[in-house]
Amino acid sequence: MKKLEFLILGKNQPILEILLRLVNANENWHAISFNDETLAQDHFLKNNLDFVLLSSGIEDHIEKEFTQFCLKTQPEVEVIEHFGGGSGLLQSEIYHRLHLKNKL
Repeated sequence: MKKLEFLILGKNQPILEILLRLVNANENWHAISFNDETLAQDHFLKNNLDFVLLSSGIEDHIEKEFTQFCLKTQPEVEVIEHFGGGSGLLQSEIYHRLHLKNKL
């Protein structure tokens, strides 16, 4: 299995750090986080990603615009809105998406 690449976008730095740690704890996953959507877009354009995690603190219109940008640029990317609920919920959301795409 190839290593899955994640981009995490959110405005709450402590939450971003937790999400980054949780994703990178899986040896088959690699994540980078941003609290600025312009920097996140730049990274997105330069990298082939599997998942985008949207975290807390993003304004609704930015969330919608960023999601549309991601899906238009890389239609195969999975965008997940994750606003908490513990590490088990995050992993379940990711594994569910992988299962739906027959990548498990």
